[in-house]
Amino acid sequence: MPTTLPPTLIRMSKLCVSALLIILIYGQSTLSAEEHDKTLHYTSGGSGAAIVTAGFNLADVQYVEQLNALPAGMKGLIWLDESGGVTPRFIAKVKPFIGNPRLFGFRLCDEPDITGKYHPPAVSPAALKAEAEWIKANVPGAVTFITLMDMGSFEAPGFMNTFNPANTGIDFFGLDPYPVRGKAFDLDFIDRTVEAAVAAGIPIDRIVPVFQAFGGGKWKTYTGASMDVYELPTPDQANQIFARWAVYSPNPVFDFAYAWGSQNGDTKLGSTSPEALSLRAAFKAHNTAQ
Repeated sequence: MPTTLPPTLIRMSKLCVSALLIILIYGQSTLSAEEHDKTLHYTSGGSGAAIVTAGFNLADVQYVEQLNALPAGMKGLIWLDESGGVTPRFIAKVKPFIGNPRLFGFRLCDEPDITGKYHPPAVSPAALKAEAEWIKANVPGAVTFITLMDMGSFEAPGFMNTFNPANTGIDFFGLDPYPVRGKAFDLDFIDRTVEAAVAAGIPIDRIVPVFQAFGGGKWKTYTGASMDVYELPTPDQANQIFARWAVYSPNPVFDFAYAWGSQNGDTKLGSTSPEALSLRAAFKAHNTAQ
């Protein structure tokens, strides 16, 4: 008598096959997972002393003084907010970090828009490549990172003809499919986003998982409908997000919890509300599991 697998096992089998096909078809880049000891855990908008309590060991900093003040063992990812090429301002921002042992790398910009339609001005791959090459030449060992803007839709994410390692020279690319929206919880959004990014020329081991760690506020989803707003994940939802990402990226160089600090009236991971504290405990368990 034939045995029917439970739907959950069927789904996970399909995910594993999908992830394996992505790796086999597109291959691995030179930045293999074996080249780092363990995954670093990054979150934005929080100080080093605060975020360490939740197991984060990669801090969001802007100034050398902040980098030097980080707790022992913590590295810094420098927020540059520069996408216009190697300008005097860009050089002035980078130079103070040269040779600092606590430096991990530079976050050049957030979701650059190649069209300029949504986030003006338009950003060119050539400008980002010039920045990445300058950093590689002048700050040996520092990585470069951007988060990508999804130019598609919730149903069909798209990154084609935007930014990838080939046209920018950037090391890592953050993907931020946030699946907790209103009454919906669509983990498949992660699958669709990863597949779209790989199809656009981003190797799987250059992808940085960006975990949803916020809810509410004035952030708008693709539809912008009042019932389709981002919601703070529950601990169970967060664990499912971690597990789904692990199918594709079980040992990334670093991952990214967005966010510790509030930017748009939202509830964030660094809040003291009971919901945020419960979610923070889930992130701490994830961050300290290795």
